[in-house]
Amino acid sequence: MAVKEVHGPGPRGARGPRPKVENPGKLLKRIMDEVFRNYLPHCILVLVCIVVSALANVQASLFLQTLMDDYIVPMTRQQNPSFAPLAGALVRMCCIYLVGILAAWANARIMVNVTQGTLRNLRTKLFTHMESLPIRYFDTHPHGDIMSVYTNDVDTLRQMLSQSIPQLVSSVITIVSVFFSMCMLSWQLTIVTMLMVALMLFCSKQIAKSSSKYFIQQQRDLGKVNGYIEEMMEGQKVVKVFTHEQQTLAGFRELNDQLKESAKQANAFSNIMMPVNAQLGNISYAICALTGATMAVGGVGGMTLGTVVAFLSLNKGFNMPISQVSMQANSVIMALAGAERIFKMMDEPSETDEGYVTLVNAKYDRNDQLVETAERTGLWAWKHPHHDGTVTYHKLAGDITFTDVDFGYVPEKTVLHDINLYGRPGQKIAFVGSTGAGKTTITNLINRFYDIQDGKIRYDGINIHKIKKADLRRSLGIVLQDTHLFTGTVMENIRYGRLEATDEECIAAARLANADGFIKRLPEGYNTMLTGDGANLSQGQRQLLAIARAAVADPPVLILDEATSGLDPVMRDEMLEVFWDFVQDEEHSILMSSHITTDLERIADRITFLHRGKLLFCKPKDELLERYGILRCGAADFAKIDKADILACRREDYQWSVLVADKEAARRKYRPQVLDDATIDDILLLYVKGEQNR
Repeated sequence: MAVKEVHGPGPRGARGPRPKVENPGKLLKRIMDEVFRNYLPHCILVLVCIVVSALANVQASLFLQTLMDDYIVPMTRQQNPSFAPLAGALVRMCCIYLVGILAAWANARIMVNVTQGTLRNLRTKLFTHMESLPIRYFDTHPHGDIMSVYTNDVDTLRQMLSQSIPQLVSSVITIVSVFFSMCMLSWQLTIVTMLMVALMLFCSKQIAKSSSKYFIQQQRDLGKVNGYIEEMMEGQKVVKVFTHEQQTLAGFRELNDQLKESAKQANAFSNIMMPVNAQLGNISYAICALTGATMAVGGVGGMTLGTVVAFLSLNKGFNMPISQVSMQANSVIMALAGAERIFKMMDEPSETDEGYVTLVNAKYDRNDQLVETAERTGLWAWKHPHHDGTVTYHKLAGDITFTDVDFGYVPEKTVLHDINLYGRPGQKIAFVGSTGAGKTTITNLINRFYDIQDGKIRYDGINIHKIKKADLRRSLGIVLQDTHLFTGTVMENIRYGRLEATDEECIAAARLANADGFIKRLPEGYNTMLTGDGANLSQGQRQLLAIARAAVADPPVLILDEATSGLDPVMRDEMLEVFWDFVQDEEHSILMSSHITTDLERIADRITFLHRGKLLFCKPKDELLERYGILRCGAADFAKIDKADILACRREDYQWSVLVADKEAARRKYRPQVLDDATIDDILLLYVKGEQNR
């Protein structure tokens, strides 16, 4: 069955224009800069070894002329030849070959160290730079494609650095030295050889021109395949639940066929280059042998048997580097395609941070003034330097204010419109709204994962653009709906919230999050290793560890993004008690988004309702309860909402003014055919539009 479109990471076009490496010279220079930065002495030593090895091979070929003309041919004319001079000559020849072998071995040994060290440094720089990239980059690039940069693209550089470049340098030196040696022996045969070399270069250029574009496409297709595999591995449960195994397999086959096609084309051209050049080299060898023999027999140009033998050896040594240059050209092209992707990632702009306000440990002096201290006091303050050289300290309280905020993930589409809200220390604010209303977006803006297009966000009266991002995020605790646990022990995962936390503090945080019970039942308790994002734990247990991780940081502001969604009703009630205790000292604030009415009723004291990126209202929970009873609408009350009116709400087509709290009016208005699964979003939306129409 033909698959027209496969959804997954990256574009899925089967054809299209073939990409080309832009500025190959610049890419090669950047690669060599990475090598020379740490291994310049090693590279100089490698160059010396290459020169010694190449000259040893040339000298061995030239020695054949002396061996033939001065030793072997004269001995054939003697009745009782002495082999001592010949043995001495052979020993000298063996010494020359031994020097060449040792130089080649040293070259290979040093290049292994240079190559692996360079790749290690490159991976380190890649990872360091990746850590500095904004969240936007990871939201817009398939993770499998990013992984392919670390694996496949870096590996192509390994082959180029360890084999291709040394071979190219060796070939160039060999070609130059052999060329002058051939000219010394016979300029006539040199002309014949160079004509054949010109033919070899022409054929190699045509083949390389045809294969280069396929090598570049091969790297792109390999990245797509890796991205698709990772995406399907992460979503394997969803695939099986919806029985989409065949559709997934069809998508993989499409990408795999694209990879096969580009790899086949690239290697088809690459594999014929060596045989073509080898056969042209054999033809050159045969022509030189016939021409040289004819000249030697006729005594033309002082040609001797030794000269012919030595020249044929040089001819073979000249054609072989030409073939190797042609063969390594494709490896270099493929490596440059990988390097283009590597440096493209390294050239991605890092997350900017123009903030200068920092978070410091503080204490009160004798004059009851906040001052900075090196010891951990549990009291934090914003250190705010001013242009006049003075420094002021503001206590970290957790006061957050949005003023006329507009935001869009892309410039052409605004998802939050004119948001005005505030959260005071000790308040518990709930964000309510349908999926896509903008609840999670607001939490992203508070953390400065994204920057707003217009308006201002102030934290304790300070514009968050003035606060260093690391300090801003250190003052916030976040528990997300999608938890992530790292490979390590349970204790290490809890301590991730505050790396300097002691074991006792981590255990106390686990008890606060009601995670201590199940942790002690694990095979090794707090020392149990977690792998695969905590695959050996249930979703609820992973959520409890995420809550414990936030609790050990003890932030003044705790952000809960559907934090109780993975818990059963009993555990959810226990966690709500934990959150309630967390904010009783009025020094902690909670910002939460939830679709669960009990969460809102138990925790929130203000409810902020978002709809399609607009803040419709932000009112005290008690007012909503007392005036309209909205949060206490049970299943029977939900059943009185007409489906058509719910759909009208979502279309923003409001032509009615009935409030849910008016039960008699609701019974008179709504028909028996009702929507059974109305959510708190629907109820609040009915309320809002009812208020507007009063």
